[in-house]
Amino acid sequence: MDERVKVHGMAKSPYYWRVAWTLKLKGVPFEYIEEDLSSKSQVLLRYNPVYGKVPVLVHGGKPICESSAIMEYIDETWSDHGAPLMPGRPYDRAMARFWTKFADDKVI
Repeated sequence: MDERVKVHGMAKSPYYWRVAWTLKLKGVPFEYIEEDLSSKSQVLLRYNPVYGKVPVLVHGGKPICESSAIMEYIDETWSDHGAPLMPGRPYDRAMARFWTKFADDKVI
């Protein structure tokens, strides 16, 4: 199985940068693939047929969409690489998810 990590994104997207920073914090090398959302590639549409948006992380040939889900996947998959992104206690994780959602909805 191809274990390389690829990220389809746009340099202007704050959601892409969340994923890129997470991979860098964990020390996971990845290939960046710039997408043009005004002319979506067939690869992007195959990997994210529901929304056709970036970012999309591809690991082992399997795509993962939505930056928050991607960040959790990275944290769980490379748990032995650096500090965990999420706090250990369930309440604290719930609060982190709340503020992430708040930032998505209100700030970004």
